[in-house]
Amino acid sequence: MNVFLWILAGVLAAFFLAAGANKLAQSKEKLGQNENMAWSRDFSAGTLKLIGAVEVLGALGLILPAVLDIAPILVPLAATGLALTMAGAIVVHARRKEFQVIGINAVVLVLAAVVAIFRFGPNSF
Repeated sequence: MNVFLWILAGVLAAFFLAAGANKLAQSKEKLGQNENMAWSRDFSAGTLKLIGAVEVLGALGLILPAVLDIAPILVPLAATGLALTMAGAIVVHARRKEFQVIGINAVVLVLAAVVAIFRFGPNSF
């Protein structure tokens, strides 16, 4: 189970690192041109950067504390934070009636919740 949780955390970290870096590196206008990021037009540039920073920090929090053995309790906390971020994304997409994206957000939310539950519980560090 430990190996599965490491793989799952690694996949989630890669997903959130890429998504967050994309939001941090591109301007609001450039993000808004992407069909999959149409929701970004509803938010300020600062809010988009904040979301990107949360995703990048969450990705780092899934891996680094456990690898470095410094405050490994941060791993399930990061997973919980990322699950909450996905819950917020589901709300945003539901309000915009972008139902095709909600499925992806729900899957990522469940995967982050699995990491959080098992790292808080039976497979903690």
